[in-house]
Amino acid sequence: MIKRIFFVFLLIYTLVPGAQSQVLPYRSDSVYFKRDTVRFGATLTIPGGKKTFPGVVLVSGSGKQDRNGTMAGHPMFKVLADSLTRLGFAVLRVDDRGTGETNGVYETATTTDFADDALAALGYLKQQKGVGKVGLIGHSEGGAAAIIAAAKSKDVAFVVTLAGLATNGLEALMLQNIGQIKAADIPDYDKARHIAINTRMFDTAYHYAASPEMEARLNATYNEWKRADDSAYAKDKPGEHDHMRFPVYSYVRTAVGPWYRYHLQYDPVPFLQKIRVPFLALNGDKDVMVPAKENLGNIERTLLQSGNKNVTVKTIPGLNHLFLHCITCTNQENYTLKEEFAPEAWSEMKNWLKKLL
Repeated sequence: MIKRIFFVFLLIYTLVPGAQSQVLPYRSDSVYFKRDTVRFGATLTIPGGKKTFPGVVLVSGSGKQDRNGTMAGHPMFKVLADSLTRLGFAVLRVDDRGTGETNGVYETATTTDFADDALAALGYLKQQKGVGKVGLIGHSEGGAAAIIAAAKSKDVAFVVTLAGLATNGLEALMLQNIGQIKAADIPDYDKARHIAINTRMFDTAYHYAASPEMEARLNATYNEWKRADDSAYAKDKPGEHDHMRFPVYSYVRTAVGPWYRYHLQYDPVPFLQKIRVPFLALNGDKDVMVPAKENLGNIERTLLQSGNKNVTVKTIPGLNHLFLHCITCTNQENYTLKEEFAPEAWSEMKNWLKKLL
């Protein structure tokens, strides 16, 4: 049972350039709920002028994020919550563990913990007056958490994934890192070297994901590669200084932790096979973090083969991992982009979600 701890009504205003403050057409409440020892801080927005309405929980991706889903300065979830509430949905957006008004330790949690956190949020939302069916909208790893949650609970009435992770963990690491390396402004010679060491380290981590020997095996793999790479570089680039560095110490520290070990062994297929509720999956075709082809393909194929008849997948041209129009489409570029959430991505979501109202 999700215990309601605190509920305060707040009147929210927004500033429009060249105009006076105006009251938004919905309620916004600061709320708290608990799961085990973790107390979550969140914002709940309620549509105005309706007695009953569906609800949705927003589920964040990798890295500690506040309830607004702020990434590279872009508050994705704040923007989506406003649009979704205006559309007619109650929306709960939550501070991640160890962030904002939520306690707990993010670093020791895994994707399945985040799925259970999402279900706790969903249970809290279902208790609120006027809320009917409830669903999950997950971005990136939040998409994987939403998939796990929907497979575990019949309370999840629909799922939307935004660049949702839907390949196995090893493939996801390979695709993500190779995509970023290819997009990087470095010589092809160094790109090949980065791909070589990443592939060796990921393969080693995967094979020893459940073993106490992982750290030693990773260090041995790196040392073997480094000797061979140093020799090759001296031969290929005589007299030149080598600027390339692989962050072996920080990588090994991350790899031996619980999240990374779980991620390496994660397989979305058994979870997707259990989902029968309406499912929308969106990706930008410029996404180098969660590539559209592989992830959307796995979602569509698995859901349809498992008998889910209400599946929509869509690749949106020109958009990156944060659903922003991009030029270089690297992670670094996100900090320079002024957009908050591409209108065509919202249009796809809106048209699909209106059928649930």
